[in-house]
Amino acid sequence: MKNIAFFLTPKNEVAFLYDDFTLEESLQKMRLYGYTSIPVITRKCKYVGTISEGDFLWYITDNNIRKDEYNDITVKEIDNNEKIQPVRITVGIDEILEKSMNQNFIPVIDDMGTFIGIVTRKEIIGYLQNKED
Repeated sequence: MKNIAFFLTPKNEVAFLYDDFTLEESLQKMRLYGYTSIPVITRKCKYVGTISEGDFLWYITDNNIRKDEYNDITVKEIDNNEKIQPVRITVGIDEILEKSMNQNFIPVIDDMGTFIGIVTRKEIIGYLQNKED
């Protein structure tokens, strides 16, 4: 089996949000890419978490946020209920396979906690499918 780097989609090819993006910017970016969840990082590229459409929806409804307030709220103010833990680039394939059963993607960080990309379930399934052929 290959190492995790084989499956990695690097950060420069991944859509992500900065934690200081406004609610408006974040929703626009998610809509543009058609994602239902997306990684969140700091401006120093540290992985913060993953946020989903549901996190935005519940924040908006629970706090009675009006559309004209969307530019006053940043991503870091929104609770993200999707507790997707990143893996280090050095993690074994078995852990990646296990995580991919419950997540569409797995955020990958280096030893300093810097976000370096994602591994998608699609990549893993594609590899396993080709391996069987």
